[in-house]
Amino acid sequence: MSEEPKKEEVLEALKNCYDPEIPFNVVDLGLIYDLKIEGGIVKIKMTLTTPFCPVGPLVIEQVRQEVMKVKGVKDVEVELVWEPRWTPDRMSEEAKLALGLM
Repeated sequence: MSEEPKKEEVLEALKNCYDPEIPFNVVDLGLIYDLKIEGGIVKIKMTLTTPFCPVGPLVIEQVRQEVMKVKGVKDVEVELVWEPRWTPDRMSEEAKLALGLM
């Protein structure tokens, strides 16, 4: 029986996923709203900085690919949500500082 992936490991994998238009990963940008692991299936609710993001499909595919690399992950389900709307307030302090928002 394979070991269930840990949330921390999945979050670390997500830090390898970047929005090409902003030099920060999806975790530091605050794009990950929820993350659940059930029987090796990782369920992610995430958003994008804008509904009109031209690279949205690429970011979502990158999320799937990186999370699938985590030991014990059998499948990844990504649900794109628009509520609550993303704002820069969701970003990590490091990202805000680097982008001059603090």
